[in-house]
Amino acid sequence: MGHREDLLEGAKRCLLEKGFARTTARDIVKESGTNLGSIGYHYGSKDALLAEAYIALIEPVGDGFESTRAGGDTGKGGLERFQEVWGNVIRSVLEARPIWMMTLEVITQGERLAGIRELLIQAQRQGRSGLTALFTGIEESEIPDEVLESEGRLYTTLLNGLMVQWLFDPESATTAEQLTEGLRRVMERARDEA
Repeated sequence: MGHREDLLEGAKRCLLEKGFARTTARDIVKESGTNLGSIGYHYGSKDALLAEAYIALIEPVGDGFESTRAGGDTGKGGLERFQEVWGNVIRSVLEARPIWMMTLEVITQGERLAGIRELLIQAQRQGRSGLTALFTGIEESEIPDEVLESEGRLYTTLLNGLMVQWLFDPESATTAEQLTEGLRRVMERARDEA
């Protein structure tokens, strides 16, 4: 591995151990076996490196959200799929708790990270697109803007709320079954009122 890759791997380990705010450039250098000048040369700043490390850590977590029904067929929808995907999301919060805790830290530090905020906003847009593809079965590159801006925002909002609940108090957090039943009732009420 070269210095760029060593820095990224070192930054990922630091983030998992210390979090975003407590990781220093010296911590990354020590963990990666590189030097301070390498951070600026390869990434521009410590914060930019940490943002890339965070994205590298969170991206694989989303891979576990996918439905496994019908041999991984993502073209199926409905409440059963909705419940399965949210069950997978909840499982990821439990299995990758340090990464999800870091997500909360990144959200709360966003105001202080003006230089990398755009990178994190882009990552959020990509996440919204990936979630929309999971629930709709539409290929990411084919998702119409109106679907992304409506359904995608709904899924992202549900994801953020569910994540906070499961990180804060797993004993009282909303389950995939409860979320699905809530949606079923809302749909039923909307049908009755139509």
